[in-house]
Amino acid sequence: MTRAVYVAAGEAGSNKATVALGLVDLLSRQVESVGVFRPVVRAGREDALINTVRSRFQLALPHDAYAGVTYDEVHADAERAAGDVVARYRALAERCDAVVVVGTDYTDVGAPTEFGFNARLAADLGTPVVNVVSGRGRTPAQIAAAVELSSRELAHQHAGELAVVVTRAGERLTIDHPTPVFVLPETPSLRAPTVADLLDACDGRFFLGERDGLGREAATLMVGAMSLPGILKRYTEGAAVIIPSDRAAALLPGLIAAHAAPDFPALSAVVLTGGTDLPAPVERLLRSMEIPLPVIATDHDTFDTATRLSAVEGRFTPAAGGKIDTALRLFAEHVDGGQLLQRLDIAKTDVVTPLMFEYELLDRARARRRHIVLPEGEEPRILRAADILLRRGVAELTLLGDAERIRAQAAQLGLDLGAARVLSPFDPELRERFARRYAEARAHRGMTVELARDTVTDVSYFGTLMVHAGMADGMVSGAAHTTAHTIRPAFEILRLGLVSSVFFMCLADRVLVYGDCAVNPDPTAEQLADIAIASARTAARFGVEPRIAMLSYSTGASGTGADVDKVRAATELVRERCPELQVEGPIQYDAAVDPTVALAKMPDSRVAGRATVFVVPDLNTGNNLYKAVQRSAGAVAVGPVLQGLRKPVNDLSRGATVADIVTTVAVTAAQVRDEPADPGLS
Repeated sequence: MTRAVYVAAGEAGSNKATVALGLVDLLSRQVESVGVFRPVVRAGREDALINTVRSRFQLALPHDAYAGVTYDEVHADAERAAGDVVARYRALAERCDAVVVVGTDYTDVGAPTEFGFNARLAADLGTPVVNVVSGRGRTPAQIAAAVELSSRELAHQHAGELAVVVTRAGERLTIDHPTPVFVLPETPSLRAPTVADLLDACDGRFFLGERDGLGREAATLMVGAMSLPGILKRYTEGAAVIIPSDRAAALLPGLIAAHAAPDFPALSAVVLTGGTDLPAPVERLLRSMEIPLPVIATDHDTFDTATRLSAVEGRFTPAAGGKIDTALRLFAEHVDGGQLLQRLDIAKTDVVTPLMFEYELLDRARARRRHIVLPEGEEPRILRAADILLRRGVAELTLLGDAERIRAQAAQLGLDLGAARVLSPFDPELRERFARRYAEARAHRGMTVELARDTVTDVSYFGTLMVHAGMADGMVSGAAHTTAHTIRPAFEILRLGLVSSVFFMCLADRVLVYGDCAVNPDPTAEQLADIAIASARTAARFGVEPRIAMLSYSTGASGTGADVDKVRAATELVRERCPELQVEGPIQYDAAVDPTVALAKMPDSRVAGRATVFVVPDLNTGNNLYKAVQRSAGAVAVGPVLQGLRKPVNDLSRGATVADIVTTVAVTAAQVRDEPADPGLS
């Protein structure tokens, strides 16, 4: 049976979308298929919240499958509209394991009766209600009264109350109430509009510059009704500057230059008013430049534009990634998700989708809040990932590089990296300490303190030595460096024994572990056994029950030859060293994954047909295997995740996306064990 919850608020400006996003996020970790449903939407446009959830949580159905009726249809015949809402909801529920229903927005139904309208709909749909009450501008006594009043209305309409969420609260609250009450503090960045919000509010159009910047938050508005020097003296960080288009030739180039200059605050956008064309030479000049912020244009005059924009509050759109991350973290930190799931009676599915695995990683990392160093601190993808990681509370971060350049670049990209530590690899005190320790450790290789002083300023060495010294718990690098450059220092400084790797292969319904597909070209039988044991431990650490298949070109005793004998010997070594592990080998891939084939080839095996950890005989096999599965089965490959180091260091591909970097940092944080720092470097 589909489980569902209805998010309803008693007034406008309640920030119920944060609650809705948090609930979708929570349910996505429990079940395979989650939907969002908007009972009433505006005619003639797609709903921003539906599209935000579809984009963020990779929902498969088209927009209209998640929408009920329009406000016009409600006005024309409310009873008929309610029936249509129920029918469309049920059609969606048949295709989902759980649905979050998000009530109306206090725009067209009519504020005096709108909460009752939502309560009746919740009763018609048979969904319990998360009652969202705004705390903005209210005393604790007034908030308690609002909670009581809305709860009575739910009861009057025969709608069950699952919980209460008080949003935009200015102080700590304790409310005595029959259902759980959670409190979300006021968070200014959630109110701040994005540049896309401003564009819509002034009927604007994207004119030039950085289109990706439409998702930036506009911290303030400024009307540039003065000369350029006057504007430069007065505008502040994150401002959207409104200027008349007939003065843009004089003002716009200077504002763009100021935005790029490290000594000036970064802008969020420039808004051109009045609809006047720029002089042709100026427009040609601007379009030939790389402009690192969005410039939007509107036909409204400056006063009208300023009036419209000053009334805009932030909303969630697919482009507003930073705002979404902030909302999800706020919900996760202040709402007891386990209690809500228990009240909804939702058991976790055995299926593990790629999205569910990603959320599990983030949860594991967030629960322990480790410190990860990112040596490539001046790489834009690293900075974007750092912004997401900090907003989601996944890890504490240190960025290596020039502090001024990093801060300036982050500002230009509209990123909030205030919580990150920025450290130069040329810091004199650390450089000297690391050089002496590294020279001591590598003296047998002829290393001296003088040579080490240069070596340790390399970001990979500096970051690895930070991890070794306990100044960071792990390191992620490789977006701008080769694999060898990233992992060589770890091999020299952090190696425990055989270093190997695994990939987490996220298929549509489960996660498999492949090792070693990235490090050891032709391991011996002893090394294969080490890889199998390490891979099983890694799998278990990330919630995958290890059942090890030692892969070969033959199954059981059917084949002979040096290659299959190596796998057979490795399998016996695993059984001797770790008798508690379930392991089978040699075994072919089809017998390892397909129960039908397993029944024919190895009917008595506990692993055949249900293996979760696959150990390949050599790098050639492994690299081709994971890439073939990745491409042909549409699997998401997470890795390589290194094993055999005292503390985690993981490598990125130079083509890594921002999402890849976020996931790799989460994996690294989750790998950290509770061990003391090396006393030799502390």
